[in-house]
Amino acid sequence: MSINRRRSRVASVVAGIGIVAVLVAGCSRGGAEPDGDGGAAAASPGITDTTITLGMTTPLSGGTAGPGTCTVAGLKAYFGNVNAAGGIEFGDGKTRTVEIKALDDEYDPQKAKANYDQLKGSVFAMTAGLGTPTNRAWREAAIADEVPQVLIQTGDPLFSNKEESPWQLGFVPVYQNEGEAFGELLAGAGGEHKVAILSQNDDYGEGYVEGFKSAIEGADNIEIVKELTYEATDTSVDAQLTELAASGADVLFNAMSITPLVISSLQKVQEIGWLPSLFLPSNTSSPTAILEPGGAAALPAVYTVSFAKTPQSPAFAEDEDVVTFLSDLAEYADYPEAPAFPHCMWSYMIGATLEQVFTKMTEPTREDFMAQLRTISDFEAPLMLPGTSVDTTEDDQPAVSTVQVIKYNGKGYEAVESWDE
Repeated sequence: MSINRRRSRVASVVAGIGIVAVLVAGCSRGGAEPDGDGGAAAASPGITDTTITLGMTTPLSGGTAGPGTCTVAGLKAYFGNVNAAGGIEFGDGKTRTVEIKALDDEYDPQKAKANYDQLKGSVFAMTAGLGTPTNRAWREAAIADEVPQVLIQTGDPLFSNKEESPWQLGFVPVYQNEGEAFGELLAGAGGEHKVAILSQNDDYGEGYVEGFKSAIEGADNIEIVKELTYEATDTSVDAQLTELAASGADVLFNAMSITPLVISSLQKVQEIGWLPSLFLPSNTSSPTAILEPGGAAALPAVYTVSFAKTPQSPAFAEDEDVVTFLSDLAEYADYPEAPAFPHCMWSYMIGATLEQVFTKMTEPTREDFMAQLRTISDFEAPLMLPGTSVDTTEDDQPAVSTVQVIKYNGKGYEAVESWDE
């Protein structure tokens, strides 16, 4: 089931590819103006004639370390391959290799802001980092500093508002879009359904619920019987699940972002004898890291959404994109196993998208980078599912705005067109 909305819609450690100290060519913050002799524009920080350095702040430890580590691994895998082949020929005719500086924020907004402050003077752009609260923590500073904060892994619509965030662009579909996909699937189902909702008490959770409710509005076969929230800092949601189970709901919309809590919630519903069908966000629906430990195969059905091929799926075992990706992941990111989280695939796609932008840049400036970033249309990045693509040309939209509903089959996921318990 493919969903593509045209309104606002709804994924300190230093790691890198040959991390080195970067000599900054030019000292202006953006330097788009020609020099006094009418020559080329002065280079922004983080780019020389031979290298470009990208910065990341992302969780590499703590409860979201699994997905966070993937954000770095995918980017390292993609650019490791590119660098080994000699680098990227930019639009200005110069060939550059890509370096990555990644710092651990532990999914803590204050640490994320400190990481940004540490990196902003030595990197050309910030990219691929995971988290809504952590990316929000330094958004205003990035705008003031005119530092690109782009293709980040948050579904917060704020980052795709060009007028309010001229130096930002999200990568993954906005949370409302995912919520809508779930709602549309259920609205098209036969029979009566009672829904219980457990969501994170922030913009992440609110976005999912907003999208879901908008899609089921007017659907006579669906009733939301109970809604509860939890805090991202909570260590247990047992009390909420017990209360939700008492509602008699046959569907649980579990809009959670914390990996250990998702696993424990799957275990808890079975412990108390409640077996609802389940909707999970794309970033917390890993078959191997979440569903298997949580015993999800015991539930009637588990649905999520995706725009990336799943390496564990038999359907993609010999897929050329997947084979290359896994090889790059093992060789250049020291990640020899199939990734447990989709963020590895997403950041690999981000690398491919950035390469598209670099080849268009005729000036070594952040301004030209942002201008060229907004010109990518219908780009089928490696690992994208058929029918999905990267499009950065739409106002108020992230780079990816199309998702497919998929269903857990006990090992991996398969595409679905309709509700099927």
